[in-house]
Amino acid sequence: MKNRSDTFRSVLLFVLFVIVVFLILLPLLLLFVASFRPGADLMREGLSFRIDWQHSSLRNYLLLFSGKNPYFTWYVNSLYLMILQVALSLLLSACVGYGFAMYDFKLKNFLFGCVLLVMMVPTEAIMLPLYRLTIKMGNIDSYSGILLPYIVIPMLIFFFRQYLSGIPRDFLDAARIDGCSEYGIFVRVMVPLMKPSFAAMGIYEGMQSWNNFLWPMIVIRTSTKTTLPVGLAGLITPYGNNYDILIAGSCFAIVPVLILFVCFQSYFIDGMTAGGIKG
Repeated sequence: MKNRSDTFRSVLLFVLFVIVVFLILLPLLLLFVASFRPGADLMREGLSFRIDWQHSSLRNYLLLFSGKNPYFTWYVNSLYLMILQVALSLLLSACVGYGFAMYDFKLKNFLFGCVLLVMMVPTEAIMLPLYRLTIKMGNIDSYSGILLPYIVIPMLIFFFRQYLSGIPRDFLDAARIDGCSEYGIFVRVMVPLMKPSFAAMGIYEGMQSWNNFLWPMIVIRTSTKTTLPVGLAGLITPYGNNYDILIAGSCFAIVPVLILFVCFQSYFIDGMTAGGIKG
């Protein structure tokens, strides 16, 4: 009787899992099917699973890769910003998280409370003072203006601090006895132990950077410096919508995040689990 109940529960969980996965993938499936239809059809009928073999073709993708539009300029800009943001935010946030986790100093709890407070404030709420500060620093219409607010992330500091709190300080003491400097302890001892957390936060921060829309739209004024989300949104205008490039470009925009996640999938699960339970 018990085995039958367990089997029923397993089947029920499997069905629920399939339904949830289908609902998550539904927008992507609709987008992919629609990318083979002419943009005019999409304007009339919207996204659907209907496949019209007479009018479906690779025309949208051929147009995308023709080089006659600035799509790949936006693509390279976003890729460049994503790599820089991930590298800088991981390095700087890990250093701060390491300090909070492994060292005792005055006002430590107060300063960490400030980090938690900033983490709870939505970025949109501080967008106006951030914009004024960016103007005063002369960073409008530059990539430094986009990057500076995102190179030290409170959420990453919190995660690294939680992750490192689970590592015994005996590692530090042993390294000091062996004559390793404080800088050497971080680089040669801690960084190898932090690989899962770097992978998890690298994927998280990469997705944040790749999908960032509002702040690059406010800061960047030159069309050749525009990022991919802003460029794609600019294809919809009051004078005509270029759905042909928009729909195919949106499909192709998934590729970098997909590659990032597939490459670091195992590290991502280990890192998120460790960061969530230690501390």
